[in-house]
Amino acid sequence: MSTSASLSVTAGMPISTQHGSAGRGRAIVLSLPSNHTLPQGLGLVSAHSNLKGRRGSFKTAVASVDSNQISSSSVPPEKEANKYYFVVANAKFMLDEEEHFQELLFERLRNYGERSKEQDFWLVIEPKFLDKFPNITKRLRRPAVALVSTNGPWITFMKLRLDRVLSDSYEAGSLEEALASNPATLEFEKQEKWVAPYPKYEFGWWEAFLPTGSKGSKV
Repeated sequence: MSTSASLSVTAGMPISTQHGSAGRGRAIVLSLPSNHTLPQGLGLVSAHSNLKGRRGSFKTAVASVDSNQISSSSVPPEKEANKYYFVVANAKFMLDEEEHFQELLFERLRNYGERSKEQDFWLVIEPKFLDKFPNITKRLRRPAVALVSTNGPWITFMKLRLDRVLSDSYEAGSLEEALASNPATLEFEKQEKWVAPYPKYEFGWWEAFLPTGSKGSKV
């Protein structure tokens, strides 16, 4: 059974409120004469409904923008692919004295071959990019040799392993530009007595890590 009640909002405009059974909502019935317009304050329900519709559209638009932002952020910046990291020291230390440096490079090269992974590290004798680093070149004995890679974390690891090297990074428009070098002649004095339990690497072992087309001078 339902009950009804009348409320007088303004003269001549009664509101009838009906209560349904439990669990059902209440209905408000507004009876207006045909020549009356709805008071401004009672138009809130209609305005609220319109606002809800607008809010729904607004949320959809925001979600679309967020999706575009996420999609674009997943694409790495182009210049990041052209960034190179390096450690550098004099050639005598890098190529003739630091034996475990040779072992680390050959082990990494073997690992890349087993995984069919493209090589991303090189040795550069007298690299041209050093001209961009006067604070480094003034501390180097020449000729110098740099280990260059696009893998920043690995270069950081190599810096910790080698210790007596300098490190930085630079950008280049192409691999050829990044690995460009100046002419150099390498000459190392032979040690009269080799005390290590394993044979010394042969002169020129580093040629396997030079950029394609580069040749190391032997004296």
